[in-house]
Amino acid sequence: MLRITLVLLSLLAALPALAGAQREEALSLSVATAMQRSISDAAAPRLVFANPAEGKAWLSEMSARLKKKIPDDFMREKLLVAIHYESTRAGLDPQLVMGLIQVESGFRKYAISSVGARGLMQVMPFWQRAIGTSEHNLFDMYTNLRFGCTILRHYLDIEKGDLYRALGRYNGSLGKPEYPNLVLGAWKRHWDWQPGQASIQTVSYPGK
Repeated sequence: MLRITLVLLSLLAALPALAGAQREEALSLSVATAMQRSISDAAAPRLVFANPAEGKAWLSEMSARLKKKIPDDFMREKLLVAIHYESTRAGLDPQLVMGLIQVESGFRKYAISSVGARGLMQVMPFWQRAIGTSEHNLFDMYTNLRFGCTILRHYLDIEKGDLYRALGRYNGSLGKPEYPNLVLGAWKRHWDWQPGQASIQTVSYPGK
């Protein structure tokens, strides 16, 4: 059984992911320190809702939409809670982040792109050196989400809140429309939801 599991993991890791090449740029000391502080904050993930009922409704709805990609109930809800927590603490919309993950890795934890980006949010390894350590495992769900959300927040700050340009930076394709349009499209088509909105039980993933 262990041998079969290892073979499956290696096959998953070998699958290509849709990611560009985040460009390594010099960080000011203050920015690097702030990002390092964010990465080192290892608080346990939790849903961040003022109204517990709203949190329960969000988790139920997103779980139904993600079930086709991640059939295991425990792992699916564990991932959703982590996405919501890491996105919220970085000041990002969790459903935007789910759109980004769909485009970047198709929710494959062990995805590797042709340029070496890793995991759910396709984080480039140079970020370990820039704001983390070599001990940070970018295939670990929590670590990858924390790095990815911290990086996207950094790009949003650089671009003064311009999400379109921040997404371009995240993918290493600043100024080109394809990637931002893919992420924004995935967000709006598959993950956008407000409390009280009708449930969407079936979601298709073109090309995934």
